[in-house]
Amino acid sequence: MSSSRSSRRSAGWRGPAQLILRLVLMGVGLGLLTGTGLRLLAPRVQQQKISLPSWLADQALITTLLGEAVEPPGAEDTAKHKKNAPAVAKGLKQARFAPRQEIKALSQRWVELAAQQTDLEASAYMLILDDGRFAAMQAERPMAAASSIKTPILLAVLELLDQGTLQWNEPLTLTEELVGGGAGWMASRPLGSRFPTYEVATEMIRVSDNSATNLMIARAGGMDRVNSRFQELDLPSTVVNNWLPDLDGTNTTSARDLSRAIALVDSGELLAPRSRDLFREVMGTSITNTLLPTGLMRGLGGAQGATDASLARKGYRVYNKTGDIGIAYADAGLIELPDGRRAVAGFLVEGPFNDPRSTELIRQLAAAMAPHLKSTPVPP
Repeated sequence: MSSSRSSRRSAGWRGPAQLILRLVLMGVGLGLLTGTGLRLLAPRVQQQKISLPSWLADQALITTLLGEAVEPPGAEDTAKHKKNAPAVAKGLKQARFAPRQEIKALSQRWVELAAQQTDLEASAYMLILDDGRFAAMQAERPMAAASSIKTPILLAVLELLDQGTLQWNEPLTLTEELVGGGAGWMASRPLGSRFPTYEVATEMIRVSDNSATNLMIARAGGMDRVNSRFQELDLPSTVVNNWLPDLDGTNTTSARDLSRAIALVDSGELLAPRSRDLFREVMGTSITNTLLPTGLMRGLGGAQGATDASLARKGYRVYNKTGDIGIAYADAGLIELPDGRRAVAGFLVEGPFNDPRSTELIRQLAAAMAPHLKSTPVPP
């Protein structure tokens, strides 16, 4: 009796065990067949010669199922290269001078502001480098540059540094021809005085030293060579016709040219990284911030102390260079926004000698662009 019960018990267990074993083997077999089939079909799927069912349409699921099979030829080498390559930023990128879409409301607002002063001639330009939106008012019109022309001159000199034909500490000699009156202290030094290039470049921007500017022009090859380079850089309105200070306003530029010159540096199109850093460092020494920076601060909601400090608290930074010869005023600069984007802007105004309306108009034009330079909202 016990033998019979034991035999039936063993037979009872054998049936489920065999069924489970068969199911496992079938699952493994189907998995192998499916995987093999997908691997064989992967190249044709990738080339879109065949389409998968809708339940496989999800890219994440396709990647999971196909695995390495969807990789194109040479993917292994590419993967190794990517692994060893430096990380590439997915957010902010270098942006070039590429106007795409006009901010017509701002352009029109500038026209309205300029029309309120019928005896003043004004030019304005602004470009948000990251998205190509821009505004313009007589932006390509050649006007008296005053000291604003020192920005493209700095660019021309730093190009020599990149080429290896100029050393940053190379001494430059002050001659009688290069002595310029007006702003700056170098004109008060004896003829034959020698100054290192870095000091000359810095004083040209920091205190707008005219003798320093003339030294830079001479070292860059003279007026003709500098003007030729400006034409090559697509700065058609920017021309040096006279040594600084050029009180008659014969040296010309435009709001668009000044903006483009700054953008060419910031985009990395012209200068190597170290020279680009030097450009920003030198531009950052400018002590005059009563035009573009002050106007921008006004448009953002008023100052709370010193202009530069007030802008910094709001997340803005302006690298600018002004111009002032009494009959013409100018300011142009690179503007860093709180969200990391950047913009360039330039303004020029000509009018009666020492007329305060000229400088005030530049501030009004700068203030008008402020609403378009506010940072983009941070996503939740």
